Amino acid sequence: MSLKKKISMTVNGQLVNAEIEPRRHLVDFLREDLHLKGPHLGCEQGACGACTVKVNGQIIRGCLFLAVQADGSVVETVEGLTKNGVLTDLQESFMRHNAMQCGFCSSGMLLAAAELIEKQPKATREEVREWISGNYCRCTGYHSIVDAIVDVLDARAKGQKIKPVLANA
Repeated sequence: MSLKKKISMTVNGQLVNAEIEPRRHLVDFLREDLHLKGPHLGCEQGACGACTVKVNGQIIRGCLFLAVQADGSVVETVEGLTKNGVLTDLQESFMRHNAMQCGFCSSGMLLAAAELIEKQPKATREEVREWISGNYCRCTGYHSIVDAIVDVLDARAKGQKIKPVLANA
């Protein structure tokens, strides 16, 4: 017999109430119960960063965080941050630099990059590499991802925005 726990949280601006098993991981709850497919389940050990989400403004590994721990919290996934425009210039830069490839790591990379830009707006190329080192990417070799993040840092330092890739079409 499993004992379920009632939880309540705000996910991407929407209040969510659910009854779940206490051992259910946040990434599983988001993907399977709420059908948010941005956070991915990769290594299930917190090493790859594919399951990255924000809880109360801080990025966490959703595979190491239980959904009951998020009770009463504000949870943001890449879907919510995309809708509210927080990631627009990063997404444009990732596309411009072909930094998305297969897309499996992209949500975690985007969240890590957004946190870096917020906390270290003057980060060097080396600091960008160090910051994203906890997010695995098997497609790009990281060079294009670093280029994309550095371009956003440079544009923001100049008070500019990254222009949409399709704007010139």
